[in-house]
Amino acid sequence: MIRIGAVLKVLGVLLIVLGSLMLSSLPFSFYYGGEDAVALFSSALVTSFTGLGLWYFNKSQQKIGKREGYLIVALGWLSMGIVSMLPYLFSGVLSDFTNAFFESISGLTTTGASVINDIEAVPKGVLFWRSLTQWIGGMGIIVLTIALFPLLGIGGVELFIAEAPGPTSDKIHPRIKETAKRLWLIYVGLTALLTFLLYLCGMNFYDSINHGLTTMATGGFSTKNDSIAYFNNPLIQYLITFFMFLAGTNYTIIYFGLKGELKKVWKSDEFKTYFLLLLSVTFIITCLVFNFTDHSLEQSLRESVFQIVSIVTTTGFVSADYTSWSPGLTLVFFCLLFIGGCAGSTSGGIKVIRHLVLIKNTFLEFKRLLHPRALIRTKVDGQLVAQRVLTHILVFLLIYLGIFFSGSIIMAMILKNYDQPLMTAFGAVATTIGNVGPGIGAVGPLDNFAHIPYLGKWFLSFLMLLGRLELFTILILFTPYFWKNN
Repeated sequence: MIRIGAVLKVLGVLLIVLGSLMLSSLPFSFYYGGEDAVALFSSALVTSFTGLGLWYFNKSQQKIGKREGYLIVALGWLSMGIVSMLPYLFSGVLSDFTNAFFESISGLTTTGASVINDIEAVPKGVLFWRSLTQWIGGMGIIVLTIALFPLLGIGGVELFIAEAPGPTSDKIHPRIKETAKRLWLIYVGLTALLTFLLYLCGMNFYDSINHGLTTMATGGFSTKNDSIAYFNNPLIQYLITFFMFLAGTNYTIIYFGLKGELKKVWKSDEFKTYFLLLLSVTFIITCLVFNFTDHSLEQSLRESVFQIVSIVTTTGFVSADYTSWSPGLTLVFFCLLFIGGCAGSTSGGIKVIRHLVLIKNTFLEFKRLLHPRALIRTKVDGQLVAQRVLTHILVFLLIYLGIFFSGSIIMAMILKNYDQPLMTAFGAVATTIGNVGPGIGAVGPLDNFAHIPYLGKWFLSFLMLLGRLELFTILILFTPYFWKNN
């Protein structure tokens, strides 16, 4: 029997936290004229009182099991998406429910796909809230809330599992609460450091804090229509590239790096693969860009490494139109949409560890054919990969590709009147399920999603949510086993 009261209680806590965070947009609103202050304050009140009501009427409910955990995460993200769109609606930035919900879900899932045509015309308070939604969704507000749960008499293990699914279960500290706290300290610290460094590089404070929030969240929302290309500053591009790389790294690895335990950092097979992959792809694409364009070698390197890291880490910042370089390079960047960052990072996508395990297991399969009686097991970081994990990864990849192809067919039917319906459908589905942002076709780096039909926006919103929670957390709700009383 699913304890709905326990689910509603936690949703209430989430909404109270979210409503409180909305108020942080008010100082920026007042500083820049205050035209959106009423909208932001009203949104915060509605969100907080809704959360308070859910918590108060269910405060006696405490027990959370696995099923409640999955339901909380799915409904939590959905409810946060609904209330997070209130500032857009109340301020008039987006006048209809569909567009506001799409922008809100895109923020919370750190996708960065936007429907706003003129970002620079958006009131500063709402624009800051737009960036903040990505920062909240980056590490996951649920992971933050886990640190508060002991005060409420609620255990957080089940939520942590559902919120941060993946093939690895590395923990910095044996207690989930301590892990959540340390992850957030690193997250907040790196965000503050990047904000400060961007300010030193020539950005004003407002742009610095916004880009600090969305970089560490691997979200990609910018305060400018031209994204990072607007600033035309090599130093800013290199700085953001480095922090995008950090944001796409497993936070356990960052933790060990900060402690000076560099041996543990380089012992990680996933980190080595992630680093060497980015290095090799950057070298190849830099050579090709230098050959196909009139860019200098430095500019070719800078724009190549920025776009590669931006897409692989699923950040989605844009410094150049990679679709204009050559058709072959466009295809390469399309393939990069399917990689993703490291497990345990704020990145979306398939994740490097899954690709690594799959490749290792594939090579070992040839060895097993030659030595059928030998016991040959797949290892990562010197440890055996359990058969259950291998099965999980293979099933994940199969479902991911199945959703991509079926989703592309659906989107191609929705976009039947477009000039390039198939390419746009491929690009839109790949970039939303991978939580990247820019794609190919009519949703490329110089375009946005405003022109997508309403039905397409709802479908892509679902894919963003599905990708952010790594498929199983959402899909399990559609199985009969989940709802059976046992």
